[in-house]
Amino acid sequence: MRASGILLPVSSIPSKYGIGTFSKEAYEFVDFLRKAGQKYWQILPLGPTGDGDSPYPSFSTFAGNPYYIDLEALIEKGMLTKEDCESCDWGGSEAYVDYEKVYLSRFRVLRKAFGISRIEEDKDFQAFVKENDFWLANYALYMAIKDSFGGKSWSEWDEDIRRRKPEAVSKYQEQLKEEILFYEFQQYLFETQWMKLKKYANENGVQIIGDIPIYVAFDSADTWASPELFQFDSEGMPTGVAGCPPDSFSATGQLWGNPLYRWDYHKETGYAWWIQRISYCYKLYDVVRIDHFRGFDEYYNIPFGDPTAEKGRWEKGPGYDLFRALKESLGDLDVIAEDLGFLTKEVIALVKKTGYPGMKILQFGFGDGADNAYLPHNYPCNCIVYTGTHDNDTTYGWFCSINYRDRNFAKNYLSKFLNVKFDKKDVVWNFIEAALASVSDTAVIPMQDYLGLGGEARINTPSTLGNNWKWRMVKGQTGSGLAGKIHKICRQYERAD
Repeated sequence: MRASGILLPVSSIPSKYGIGTFSKEAYEFVDFLRKAGQKYWQILPLGPTGDGDSPYPSFSTFAGNPYYIDLEALIEKGMLTKEDCESCDWGGSEAYVDYEKVYLSRFRVLRKAFGISRIEEDKDFQAFVKENDFWLANYALYMAIKDSFGGKSWSEWDEDIRRRKPEAVSKYQEQLKEEILFYEFQQYLFETQWMKLKKYANENGVQIIGDIPIYVAFDSADTWASPELFQFDSEGMPTGVAGCPPDSFSATGQLWGNPLYRWDYHKETGYAWWIQRISYCYKLYDVVRIDHFRGFDEYYNIPFGDPTAEKGRWEKGPGYDLFRALKESLGDLDVIAEDLGFLTKEVIALVKKTGYPGMKILQFGFGDGADNAYLPHNYPCNCIVYTGTHDNDTTYGWFCSINYRDRNFAKNYLSKFLNVKFDKKDVVWNFIEAALASVSDTAVIPMQDYLGLGGEARINTPSTLGNNWKWRMVKGQTGSGLAGKIHKICRQYERAD
């Protein structure tokens, strides 16, 4: 069945108080999706963010980001006052997130709400803690200890707690009891509000496409609590880290720094941790996009401590064995395989064997000849087409930046593909229409493209720091007629009723 959706991070919703949240504006966006005939809302990872503000290296693969808790809902429950929230400095722009100010203000008001909540007496909270004990206890303890060490990574903690000596764990559990409860309180609010929003989306015919990174962050509760899952040495430090080799995007490659999995151990345990992780994802999402799918076939191992990714080597991953185990345990799963970049025959074969749809990025189609796999006439039905992703410039920004030859090729190609004259006044809609007109079962368009925005609205520039993950939609920016325009063009290409 042909369908379409829109990519918009939760952080980009025009909520009050500095960053997008599970607020009434999020519900209004679901209403917008329904009016626009969309079946999917794709978001970025929901985990707590650390240095660099990226949602990909998170302090936990299971926890939710407390930034997304709707403070107005806490005002309605009497946990906060409007004055509490409005007295904080959330940054000076509605169009961009100031993460430092959001961090300082958010935890200030959440601590106040926690102080008067008497949450430990709440039976629903008690049930939540019990149900999520398999990850929540370690996460809350980890964050409380991390705070007590001034925010340092666990690798810099005192030896006894760094190594999780039982007596040290007991000591910190007792000393930091209130702080641990505070982090459990945050996660309870996050899950309660998110599940309510997800339910509303589902009831309105909108499914959530979640996004999970293949790897976890080194500075995370996952690595501290379960070092046996990772390639660590006897001192508990990585022997190698993840990344990508040098390519046309980066001469020295991409050094992500994530610890690598001990795939032999995962296999011995029947991939129990992965089954638990993916199972939990389907509580939060309806469809899961797995980032860097290539890493399941082969992963790039960079010696720990190297300043660049140039001296890494490819090593064998679990291959189809992992997905066989997932299917046997969880049944058929709605997964999107992020299969971008240089792909070997083995990776292509793995994606095909799983049956998962891969990704096609329209912006990648115009630098080579007619056999380019990202040109719409080469798409299979079983794929997800995007004009661009969170790692691309907006389509307008990209189109303005490419060379004359590629721009001319794009104009001529789209004119022939759509059998219309290229619309110079509304450049982006040519690309949107090409994605929607393709044979791809599903088309997902970033919200910035539907708004016709330029490079100022780019979400992320890979391998850069300091100016990413900030863009926000401004309230009222969608206008009164945009949903109808989207619905009309999606219905034209049989992607909406």
